[in-house]
Amino acid sequence: MAAKISLVERQKKRAVAIWLLAGVIMIIIQTLLGGVTRLTGSGLSITKWNPLFGILPPLNNKQWEAAFNGYKQIGQFKYINSSFTLSDFKSIFFWEWLHRFWARMLGVVFAFGFVYFLVKKYFTTEMIRPFIVLFLLGGLQGLIGWLMVKTGLNSEDIHVNYIALACHFISAMVLACYTLWFALQLLITEEIRLTNSRLNRVTISIITLLFVQLTYGAFMAGLKAAAVAHTWPDINGMYLPPTIFTNDLVRDNNIGALSINVHFMHRTIAYVLFTLIMFWFGATARNANKHKESILKTTRWWPFALVWLQVLLGIATVLCSTMIVPGTFGTFEILAELHQLVAMFLLMSLVVNLYILNGKMAQ
Repeated sequence: MAAKISLVERQKKRAVAIWLLAGVIMIIIQTLLGGVTRLTGSGLSITKWNPLFGILPPLNNKQWEAAFNGYKQIGQFKYINSSFTLSDFKSIFFWEWLHRFWARMLGVVFAFGFVYFLVKKYFTTEMIRPFIVLFLLGGLQGLIGWLMVKTGLNSEDIHVNYIALACHFISAMVLACYTLWFALQLLITEEIRLTNSRLNRVTISIITLLFVQLTYGAFMAGLKAAAVAHTWPDINGMYLPPTIFTNDLVRDNNIGALSINVHFMHRTIAYVLFTLIMFWFGATARNANKHKESILKTTRWWPFALVWLQVLLGIATVLCSTMIVPGTFGTFEILAELHQLVAMFLLMSLVVNLYILNGKMAQ
């Protein structure tokens, strides 16, 4: 009877884990939609935050005119899109509405799933605290998103603040990582994990550096910094921009120098990350071969393959930055979205490996 109950409990945990993994996938899609809104210049098209009734787009011409008039009050319209017609406005409104709609659907999936599993008594006592943290992180993510949008809803700025954009993106990644870790706790058994404190520390260090890199990637996006240097391996004929030693760029509002510095740092951290992951991949070989039953022998390949793909996409994105055409979604924009997607997959793959290296199996 005990074995039967154990099997039932494992099936319950697996069901909850699959629901959580679906949430991770939805977060990744939500982040990609955020990238599309940025690349299409759509992020400021909805100037009001209406969490409850904002799920519906304007339904008649009067409502569309009211939404368009709200957009006309901000700097982005005045300085960039003053020639927009109502039809043009509708095209950018769609992407921001879809981005917010998907965020609401994400909340619905989590809420309904939580109620369903609660009623079915799938939850255990040790799941309570993680769920509280999960819902707090989800609510915080929505709040940070609106605060980010507000930085661009004025008559002076034409885009949201790049630091606020980075906070919004990183908070989404923290939410995705936490949800993934929670799911792994329910899905992966101790028998296929192992313990290696040295590799564990190295993996944590790589993930930490990757978060720094993701932050710089968000800075790149917010500052439109990809286009300031469209050559590789040099940066506009140089390997060390002279602006790297310039002080007070933010205070002096020297966006050009700040952009090239961010671009340089993003490339430099990428090289360091690539090197570290290559060393990490080699270091995991011995442990993967020693513990045949561990899934590390499979999962160690994920960061290896993804970091190669990510570097190639990064180079291609930079080289294609000359192809940017305002108001279109072409080669550069597609590559930029793929670059962001693979970055998220790389982060998730490292989190999976970190969880596997935190097991109780003997070294």
